[in-house]
Amino acid sequence: MLYKDYTKEIIGFKDVKVTFGEIEGNNLHIHIEMQRRIHKCPRCAHETNKIHDYRIQKIKDIPSFGNYTYIHLRKRRYICPNCKKKFYEEVPFLPRYQRMTSRLIAFIIKSFRKVSSVKELAGSANVSPTTAVRIFDHIKYSNMSLPKVLSMDEFRGNAGGEKFQCIVTDPENKKVLDILPNRKSEDLYRYFSKYKDRHNVKYVVIDMSGPYRSLARTIFPKAQIIADKYHVVRQVAWAFENVRKAEQKKFHEQRRKYFKRSRKLLLKRPDKLTPDEAIQVENMLKISERLRQAYVLKNEFYKVMDSKNSFEAKKNLARWNMLFNGYNLPEFYDCFKAFTNWQKEILNSFDVPYTNGFTEGINNKIKVIKRNAYGIRNFERFRNRILHVMA
Repeated sequence: MLYKDYTKEIIGFKDVKVTFGEIEGNNLHIHIEMQRRIHKCPRCAHETNKIHDYRIQKIKDIPSFGNYTYIHLRKRRYICPNCKKKFYEEVPFLPRYQRMTSRLIAFIIKSFRKVSSVKELAGSANVSPTTAVRIFDHIKYSNMSLPKVLSMDEFRGNAGGEKFQCIVTDPENKKVLDILPNRKSEDLYRYFSKYKDRHNVKYVVIDMSGPYRSLARTIFPKAQIIADKYHVVRQVAWAFENVRKAEQKKFHEQRRKYFKRSRKLLLKRPDKLTPDEAIQVENMLKISERLRQAYVLKNEFYKVMDSKNSFEAKKNLARWNMLFNGYNLPEFYDCFKAFTNWQKEILNSFDVPYTNGFTEGINNKIKVIKRNAYGIRNFERFRNRILHVMA
């Protein structure tokens, strides 16, 4: 038996009388009734205090001290002496037609902010996964305006019959704006066209995607398009890796395995190498002239990315292009071609602090949500879950 006044303080309900409470296993049972007061008839608005009968209603509440909590409410039914209408008393903490308290519903909605499976979230609230999802589906998110800085990227969502979804963020204020059902240009154009303030967007940050660039030029004609620096550097890293793979195929098995295990060492910046690592890299570069040239190109491009502004970056990029033309490395041709086609967007990235770093971080969290949920096929639910977690 629990002390009644102490139990009343725990549950925190107003105008409630606690009759008794008890613990059975992992379940806490609290028996209560509302303070009797005058009610207005919902039919004729006549005031009445006349009770017709009682019923006991079992209600789920938020967990307490590791126990599942059940409220046993002795609920009155009043009768109007004027029109004979019978109606139940008002219970502030119990929504109509519900068998759980308002704060348990709020607890379930809040728990969906965790990057956990629905089954785990539902278990902590003592409800079924179906009930938890039904409550969460009442949550809707919408975006009404566009920020000064906009970032777009796609991720593999496998929801709503589409393989890829598109994420739109505000990298300046670290905010997820929306999740779009696919990355098709015509659908993205239709989505952004509905915003009347789209001409206020000054910067659009994207990876090196041709369709995104074409879309940005059309929808945001006044905005500067910025190529994300990570995706720029990745072009060089891929080209270098292609040279390494081609060269190590020429070696015998033991040396080939050694070069494969040392890939991270070769990708590392020279100024980050320890003395022993620097010696290892030097010995590897002596074996292959093509690998040495690729290593020089990779490191020289790091110097381009260290430029302080677009003017300095333009000079360093021109120097890197000359160095590339002096070598015979076909693996770097696609890289050179991409830098030529995207030169303006790449140079823009040196004059502003904006990147897709925040967006890529959100994409990693989305992967965790998907993994814990074993995939979410319903796109609207998937979208709302992402926006709810990131809100």
